Amino acid sequence: MNVPDYIRPLLSHPVAIFGGGVSGRALTALVLRLGARGMVFDANPSDGDFGDFTTSDATAHRLVLFSPGFTPTHPWLASARAAGALCLGELDFASLFWRGPLVAITGTNGKTTLTEFLTHALDTAGLDATATGNIGYPLSQLVVDRNGGAPDAYALCEVSSFQAETLRHFRADSALWINFAEDHLERHGSMETYFMAKWRLFERCIGGHVQAGSSVQHFATLFGQTLPADACIASEDQPGDVLLQGTLFADYPQRENFILAAAWWRAAGLREGILYTAARSFALSRHRLERVGEMNGVTWWNDSKATNFHATEAALARFQQPVLLIAGGKSKGGDLQGFVRRIASHVRHVALIGETRHVLATFCGAENVPYTLCNDLSHAVQALAALAAPGDQALLSPGFASLDQFSGYADRGDQFVTLFSQVSAAPFPVSV
Repeated sequence: MNVPDYIRPLLSHPVAIFGGGVSGRALTALVLRLGARGMVFDANPSDGDFGDFTTSDATAHRLVLFSPGFTPTHPWLASARAAGALCLGELDFASLFWRGPLVAITGTNGKTTLTEFLTHALDTAGLDATATGNIGYPLSQLVVDRNGGAPDAYALCEVSSFQAETLRHFRADSALWINFAEDHLERHGSMETYFMAKWRLFERCIGGHVQAGSSVQHFATLFGQTLPADACIASEDQPGDVLLQGTLFADYPQRENFILAAAWWRAAGLREGILYTAARSFALSRHRLERVGEMNGVTWWNDSKATNFHATEAALARFQQPVLLIAGGKSKGGDLQGFVRRIASHVRHVALIGETRHVLATFCGAENVPYTLCNDLSHAVQALAALAAPGDQALLSPGFASLDQFSGYADRGDQFVTLFSQVSAAPFPVSV
């Protein structure tokens, strides 16, 4: 792989890598592939890792690479910069070594689905495409696995605001921004700061195509940013498409993903019929409004990937009658009372879990939403099973992060599925 001239001399020193998770391990592999030595620093080090990054450590490294979990103001990064090190995020660094087209995809919700769908559609068209980035397969790992990729190999890269806000060298051939709504305010502090973190992705699409959904256009105007006319895609409240009947894109919220995909597809000069063919064979990944099963005439749904208000509200809109809901988790900031007010008419009863359960209970009481305070997910499943009547829909769509009680949203969803199986197999009616 070709190494940029300004990076090459920095690799003669040990490279500091902040974070020992998936991104950090991928960075370690990439640094090794480049012929350099990586040293992983993590507050909770695994075997072979280092702990705190000290002032003396800062003087030993000319290049520091960091995982998305590190805020731009993290003390370790401040020390490294003060010592004169170049500090780059995982995505920023990895992009220097990818040779093929790079399509960046972001949004408050739907970005994983859109990334996977476009990858599937390009594969259907006979093109080389891989889903990467925030989807769980870091770009660094893709670069290692594909040795930088072929010049015609597409990288469909899901990009979070945590990744976008520190981009300096990253360049996308295209960037799609589906939607924008309240999220991650515990890190960004305000909606405008959150918006500008994602806006950085458009700024790094130099000379390429950008497409923005309706809500993105609204907030761009609100925050004084200008979009090119051909970037503005009417993605909300659009009429149905007869060619999408029977696919998951027939209705919102997935309809918005298809509209953005089609905008990019046309701009890329690809045959539109192939995109519709791909829509008919595409299936959602796990934990996104996944039907778990039926028990005593009640249908249970796993939407654990709903980690913000917008996602939960979109899930609730899919049902014709008020549902039995499991909600709560680790706070990401935002207007909790406004969230409860918006969902009140869509919920018959809510089982509240996680660190936000008590404050949510206060707002549920104020909005006359019946609720049960639950110690854990098991308690919540049992509570709803006891309340459910034939014809009900029971939905795990938390609206909050999972890391207060689980290793991630997938762990939360998997535990929910297991608990449903246990409750449905019980020989007697559940009581709590």
